[in-house]
Amino acid sequence: MVAPLHIQAGWLTGVRRLPSPNCDARPAGTAVDTLVVHGITLPPGCFGHGQVDALFSNRLAPAAHPFYRRIADLRVSAHALIERTGRITQYVGFHARAWHAGRSHFDGRDAVNDFGVGVELEGTDDCPYSPAQYRALGAVAGALLRAYPGLTPARIVGHSDIAPGRKTDPGPAFDWALFRRLLESSCI
Repeated sequence: MVAPLHIQAGWLTGVRRLPSPNCDARPAGTAVDTLVVHGITLPPGCFGHGQVDALFSNRLAPAAHPFYRRIADLRVSAHALIERTGRITQYVGFHARAWHAGRSHFDGRDAVNDFGVGVELEGTDDCPYSPAQYRALGAVAGALLRAYPGLTPARIVGHSDIAPGRKTDPGPAFDWALFRRLLESSCI
């Protein structure tokens, strides 16, 4: 069981912070009401190398892996990453707009970055996510549900849901039923 998390001034308490420059202000009057679950590995299919930190802080070395040459100039971020171990790193305060969704649409609105929070899970579409990741994601989601009244369990979606045909993550390996049971059983 992961201890309940709390949000102060847009930041989770008790988790690792590595502020990303890849963010900006949300449009005035825009409330957070959507949580987008993503999946990421760098290099593709490899876990535990710290390269997501490098990507989100614009320090990815193009020569370190052939794939990095294609993405080293991207300016992207997520609000948080949950590693295979369950360790959480927050890159962008929830009050700010992280650059995670790209071209996206949800519930009649475009530009999900404007009103959404992006949480990356270290993983791939076809590799099961770890129990520690589900517990940590449940704790993050619980903190967000308590902090943002417009966010409901029905507004927790995958990247594939907001960018169909363009994105596939978190993929079929993500157990939505398990995650929903964790949310229902937690005290949120």
